[in-house]
Formats: sequence, C-alpha cells, structure tokens
Amino acid sequence: MSLLFLYTLFTFASPIFLLLLPLLALFAVYRWRQNRTYAPDFRLSSTESLTTTTNPSPKITLRTWLWVLPIVALGLLSVAMARPQTLFDDKKVYGEGIDIMIALDISGSMKARDFEPDRLGAAKQLAEQFIDQRNYDKIGLVVFSGESFTQCPLTTDHNILKSLMQQVEEGMVDDGTAIGMGLATAVTRLKESKAKSKVVILLTDGVNNSGFIDPLTATETAQQFGVKVYTIGVGTQGEAPYPVQDFFGRQMYQQVPVEIDEKLLQQIASLTNGKYYRATDNNSLAQVYNEINQLEKTKVEVTTIQRRTEHFYIFALIGALLLLIEWTLRHTFLKGIAG
Repeated sequence: MSLLFLYTLFTFASPIFLLLLPLLALFAVYRWRQNRTYAPDFRLSSTESLTTTTNPSPKITLRTWLWVLPIVALGLLSVAMARPQTLFDDKKVYGEGIDIMIALDISGSMKARDFEPDRLGAAKQLAEQFIDQRNYDKIGLVVFSGESFTQCPLTTDHNILKSLMQQVEEGMVDDGTAIGMGLATAVTRLKESKAKSKVVILLTDGVNNSGFIDPLTATETAQQFGVKVYTIGVGTQGEAPYPVQDFFGRQMYQQVPVEIDEKLLQQIASLTNGKYYRATDNNSLAQVYNEINQLEKTKVEVTTIQRRTEHFYIFALIGALLLLIEWTLRHTFLKGIAG
C-alpha cells in the first residue's frame, strides 16, 4: 500500500505506525522469492500422478500463497493504528458589509476612444474587477444618460450583477447626461438599506444637461440618508477621438473637446463626505477603483471550525476479516497440506 497514496487521501493522528508498512513489504518480497526458489512439500500415497501431470492442484497453490493474507491484514491493521482521518473546515463569516450602488453614465460621449476599448468599455471592465474584490458587500447598478433606471438592484450575487453590467451599452435610453437623475435613482435604492455604510460611485464624462432632478437636490437627499458619494470624471485633458461615419458609411475619428463639470462633481463628493477623482486613461481609472476599495473596507471576521472524521475502523475490520479467513482456510479446507 503506497504511503504517498494514503497521504493524499487522509491525515494521520499516529503516523509512526505507518513505518510497519515498508517492513511488511520487505518481508513479502522475501517470501515471494522463497516461493520461486523452493517447491512446496506435499504428501502423496502414490507417485503415479507425477507421471501424468506436473501442475500442482489448486489447493496446493492456494496453500502456497496463503501467507499473503496475514501480510495484507497486518498492513491494514498498521494503517488502522495510525488513525486515518479526513479534515473538514467549517467557516463562519461574521461582518458588516457595505451597500454600494454604481451609477454609470452611458451617454453617447462614452464611446470616445481615449480609453481602451472606449470609455464605457473601460468603465465596465474595471467596475467588474472592483466587484470581484467586494466579496461580502451588496452591490447594485444604475445607468443613466438622458434618463436613468436601475439595471440591477442591490445584490450579493455578483455573477448576476456582472452579467447585467456586460449587457449595458450606449443608446439604451435617450441620449443626454442626467447626473441628478442618476444620483437620485442610486440614492433611492440605498435609502432603505440597513448597512452601516452606504456608498454611491458615480461615473460620468460630461455636464448635467438632462433630467428633471437637479444634481444638488439629489445630493441633499443623499445627505439625509447618510449616503457617501464618490464621483469620477472620465476623459483625457483637452480633446478625445470620437467615432463618426463619413458620407460613405466608413468609420472615422474626429477630435472632440472633453467637457466635465468637475466643480459640480467635487461639490457632490464634498457635501456627502466622499471624494472626487479624475481618470484620464485605463490605468488612472483602475487606481481610482483601487483607492475606493481601500477607503471602504468591509469589517469581516472569519471563524474556522475544524472537524475530523475517523476511518480506522474500516481498515481494522478488513484486516481482522482477512486474518479470520486465513485461519479458517488453514484449519479446514487446507488442513493437512504443508506449505
């Protein structure tokens, strides 16, 4: 029985007894070589049968190899004395999660190519990476352009959230940049939250020009419900390449000015005890998400309870059964045959 194989299946409370296995293996090799060298002794009343056959009877063959059973039995009993066990870790998680709503701008300007593959694509990819780091938080998604709506309510099923985020694309609603409505929708989703910390991450690349809710009015609502808002302005400094079609339907790029209402975004963040960030490329946006992840730490306590299951009785039972079979054969069916 391979020690390496045993150790891949079990842990052992008294592994010292496993040292008997190599000794038993050496003894088994010795007996096997002895059987090949010496023919067994057996009694015959006549020598006539030797003239007709040279093959021993099944009883003689069985008696010759009967020694294998106690060797295997002792090996199994050695494993039983080593007390093979399997371990199970039962983890219980206690903690205070944070409820987070991501408010994502999906206006037409998010197709600008100053990010890879574009602003919206980069925002989605990096938001998914952020989500993967928040194992114990409820997270939801609001999208906005000329209007706003909830793409995914608060959930701990992050796979569903990421799947719904992948479906987000520019043009899902009328174009525009309704920052106030996007923020208001996100805050509404958080106002009934029982979490000790409630956060909105609002990402936009433009100036509020749509919607019937003023951004500062939405900010006041966030203050009332204790919602902290992190605002992110995305877009390079100056101008950015934007895809357009020429007269023949071919895609071309033209430089368009980048206009972000940084003053408004800074004001929203300041009034809610959040922070404003400017991201000009994929790397800087990734750094923004990493910083928010560090600032909003979830308090989690993990308690591990280790359970052990004993398996020695299986080996002991089979070993004892083999010894019983060997004794029974030796004193009944094979009695009188020398081995």
